[in-house]
Amino acid sequence: MNMESCEDSGVIKTIRCIVCPTGCEIEVKETPEGDVTFEGYTCKRGLEYAKQEFYEPKRVLTTTIRVENGFLPLVPVRVDKAIPKEKLNDALEEIAKTVVKAPIKMGDILIENVVGQEANIIASRDMKAIE
Repeated sequence: MNMESCEDSGVIKTIRCIVCPTGCEIEVKETPEGDVTFEGYTCKRGLEYAKQEFYEPKRVLTTTIRVENGFLPLVPVRVDKAIPKEKLNDALEEIAKTVVKAPIKMGDILIENVVGQEANIIASRDMKAIE
């Protein structure tokens, strides 16, 4: 995503769509009245992606959580639905304070409702306990 401040064209931002292989460059323009337009998309999904990315960007967070009594010290995890980009650091802080106990099954919810975003942190693999 590129930020531009070109007063002649009115382009505020250029967003490269990642929904399909076409990879359209969508220009976001703002009129002097404050209206925002999107140009350069070739499908409805591209327009929806650009609007989401411009107004409220979200990301899928992947990281690891410490494991107690596991055959490895960390288990890979991810959110089960995208969260607002500005909440990523808060989510990482909450995850860093968490230690889970083995055994763990892939898909287990390890943190519910992370940073109040109605998204859960789930395990991305199984983790056996040390016997």
